[in-house]
Formats: sequence, C-alpha cells, structure tokens
Amino acid sequence: MTDWRREAEEIAAELIALRRDFHRYPETGNREYRTSEVIETYLKSLGIETYRPLETGVIGILRGSSIGKTCAFRSDIDALPIKENTGLSYASVNEGIMHACGHDIHMSALLGAAKLLSIHRDTLKGTVIFIFQPDEEESGGAERLIKAGIIEKADAVFGCHVNPDLPVGTCGIRYGSFYASAAKYDVTVHGKASHGAEPENGIDALYSAAEMCRKLKTLSGRYDEGRAIVTTGILTAGTARNIIADTARFSGIIRTETPQLRTLLKEKVRSVIEETDERHGTVSEAEICDGYCGIVNHDAETEHVQKCAEALLGRENTTLLAEGTMTTEDFGFYLLKKPGCYYHLGVQSRAGLHSAQFDPDERSIACGAALHAYVIFAYLNH
Repeated sequence: MTDWRREAEEIAAELIALRRDFHRYPETGNREYRTSEVIETYLKSLGIETYRPLETGVIGILRGSSIGKTCAFRSDIDALPIKENTGLSYASVNEGIMHACGHDIHMSALLGAAKLLSIHRDTLKGTVIFIFQPDEEESGGAERLIKAGIIEKADAVFGCHVNPDLPVGTCGIRYGSFYASAAKYDVTVHGKASHGAEPENGIDALYSAAEMCRKLKTLSGRYDEGRAIVTTGILTAGTARNIIADTARFSGIIRTETPQLRTLLKEKVRSVIEETDERHGTVSEAEICDGYCGIVNHDAETEHVQKCAEALLGRENTTLLAEGTMTTEDFGFYLLKKPGCYYHLGVQSRAGLHSAQFDPDERSIACGAALHAYVIFAYLNH
C-alpha cells in the first residue's frame, strides 16, 4: 500500500518553496498571469497535459494506466486586496495584495497531490482533472469554468479550504449544508433636500436609510430553515452638515444556510425598505442579486473523504464539524452539476482568514498533498 504521507513529506521542501513563491507574488482575480504560468510549468514538468479554458485558469489532465472514472479536484488561485502585515521573509512584494485566504496553500498542496499521483500513474485507473481556478474572491470563476465544460466528463469533484482553527494534521468534514448562500443588495434612497434649520421642508434620505440599515440588521438570526446574517457594509449620504440629504446609498450582503432561506430573506429586505419609505416619504431603488449559491456536500462523496481522512490521519484527527460556516465560496456551483465534497485542512493560525496577519503553518502543505492524492486515488481505484 502506498504511504502517501511519507511520500508527501519527501517533497515537503519543494512544496513549501512553491507556496512561498506564490505568497511573495500574489495576484488578484483574473490577473493571475504569473501564478498561472508557474502552475502550468510545474504540471508540464510532471508530464501532465494542460490547457487554459480561461486566460488565467489552468486545467491539468492526468490519465491513469487503464480506463475508469474521472475525478476532478479544484484549487482557487487568486489573492486578496489586503496589505500584508506578517513580517515574513517571503511577504508579498505586490503592494496591497496578499494571499490572506490560504489560496497559496491550496495551490501548493494540489500541485503536491499532482506530483504524487503522477509518480503512481502506472497503478492509477481513470483520469484526474486538476482545476486551478481564477477569481474565487471577486465575481467567481467557477461558473465560467463550468460553462467552458471542464467537468462535463467528471464523475465527482472535490475541493478543500484551509481552516486556521484546526490543528495541523487534521481534517474537518461536514455533511450537507456547509457554506452560506449569498445575495448582494445596493439601495439608493431618494428624499428632498432642505436647510437643516427647516427640516419640515425636506424629506431626510439619510435618516430613512439609517433606519433601513438598523432594521435590516435585526433580520439576522435563526429561522426554521437555518441561520441568516444580514450585513450592511457601506452607507453614504449628504453634502454638508447643515443640509438635509436628498440622497443616500447603502450596500450589503445577505448570507443564509440554505438557498430557500435566501429567497425568504430577500423578500424581508424588500419589505423593510418599502415600509420605511412609506413611513418617511422617501422613494428607494433596490437592486438585490444572488451571489454564490452555497456549498451542500453530497453524502456518498463526503463519506468517502471521511474514510480517507480517518485512514490517513487517524480518527482522532478527523473532525465532524457541528455547524457550517456563514462565509461564502463558489465551489458550490460545481456541486450543483456533479456529486462531490468540500472539506477543511487544519493550518493552525492565530490570525484568521482575510487578516493581514494570516500565517498558516506550512507543515499543512504536505499533509494536504497526501490527503488530496489519497482521496483522488481511492475514488478512482476502489
């Protein structure tokens, strides 16, 4: 039997060097030109076929020794517009851009899995599709890759995200609903300007918008369909301290545990806006559009990952997560098309995701490479 962990440890230094290179030169969504070049060059060095369905999206194809199923595994590759504050020797040299969400770990771990599997291609059945996806953090690259047909032949698709709250050497598993569905809202409130000394002659758009924002926050909580969080992150209004504002604008996001609850929350948001307008005499324009669909894992594939993690890492290092996360991820679009599972890899960091101080433990890379390779190999060969 292949000792995936031992083999991964043997290439750990190589994978850490890859990760540090990605970390030093981060690139934001749809601008991952250097990143995609490094990925493609490395895959080609392993004898893995590559092509680009998107300008910065790289797909690797590894064919086993015999015909069988097809398994896809996705890593995101973009960084965030965050100024790094870690003090690391390999900190970002691209001003205001940082791999603060662990995508550098994702890439290096999947490249490690690709190397391990390429070594064992003579005993590998079927085909592996390695997906290096751009633009997860912004508008979402998953849907565009799916439209390009990259998973049409896949029997299952897997993915993984780092988890700073889990120790290195551990895996987090979640059955069913895992990541939140989202909808974004942009609202413009129209009133009537007047002198601040004569408020009776105006209609205060700022006051009305502020009340809307306050009420929208109260929509957060638990419903029969699960949890919901409504966040308004931007509110702008007014031109001077002594003028009643005639226009106010605010923007925010709805997050829910299920798509069904997202539908309900969108209706509640519209109701709050309409009721407030009626009370204050303002007139509002509200644009509410669906964002990421959320991640709902499939049971059979999740059980497969759990068994692989328990066999490779030990039952004591395989955690069944009690709750999903209210963060969003576009991996869910793959799961609308194909069965699969998204899981967590422990990286133990004091600073959380999207923090300027995020510093995941690099020992997690070899662990991730071994686990990803085993998940893929076991799926195809068993």
